[in-house]
Amino acid sequence: MKEQTADPIAIALREDVGAGDITTEFFVPNGLHALGRIIARERAIVAGGQTAAEVFRRVNPKLNVEVLQPDGAALLGGETILEVRGAAGSILTAERVALNFLQRLSGIATLTRQFVDAAGRSRAKILDTRKTTPGLRALEKAAVVAGGGANHRFNLNDMVLVKDNHLSAGSGFSGFASAIQRLRQERPAIRIEVEADRLEQVRSFLEIDGIDVILLDNMKPSEMREAVAFGKKKKVKFEASGGVTLKNVRQIAATGVDYISVGALTHSARAIDMSLELTHVGN
Repeated sequence: MKEQTADPIAIALREDVGAGDITTEFFVPNGLHALGRIIARERAIVAGGQTAAEVFRRVNPKLNVEVLQPDGAALLGGETILEVRGAAGSILTAERVALNFLQRLSGIATLTRQFVDAAGRSRAKILDTRKTTPGLRALEKAAVVAGGGANHRFNLNDMVLVKDNHLSAGSGFSGFASAIQRLRQERPAIRIEVEADRLEQVRSFLEIDGIDVILLDNMKPSEMREAVAFGKKKKVKFEASGGVTLKNVRQIAATGVDYISVGALTHSARAIDMSLELTHVGN
């Protein structure tokens, strides 16, 4: 079994298999071969097929794995997502970890697609956040893309996002503009976003050169619409955040914002119902 430092597949297998799969060792004869199929039991958008395939290969490189449904594929339920052929014991050892990744990531992709569809034909892009499972951020953000969403920053080094706590911990608004100017001089290519929870803040931020995006935090749709109107003459984009649900995302999108960030995409997605069926067992 291949193991790598900070490798989520290696970590998951080490966590699940431990010192060995005792059940398979005692109840599945050596030399027994089988065909395993992972099947979706409900409607879903697929994500994580290649990750699940890699789980099987890590357990036994001799397994023949074929991903039949690519990331982003829309399933009605009943379709086979992946087939794996080879040693029955190895398939059973890898089963749970492969399913955990595939169910979790497909759940994120499915929820993302629901938000994208619910937003309607607006220009607003549905974004994820950093509210991800520790160690699984790259996989979960890829699942968001598979569902039709887009990625916000991957980590704290990707872009600047100044929130109210940063202003409270720093020199307050008095030193804010000079900090923006200094940042633009030292890091001219960096994207700068600032958070506003009041229209007065939006007006103030629009007076400062160098800001790329203003995040409208927990504002009412009427306030968002007004904020967007303020910024029409500026090359500033607007992001809505806070309290976004499938019920209100279309109303938010209709305000004219450019982005809508939804933490629920990664922190509240329900795992999709899937199972592995073992067939054609033989020597």
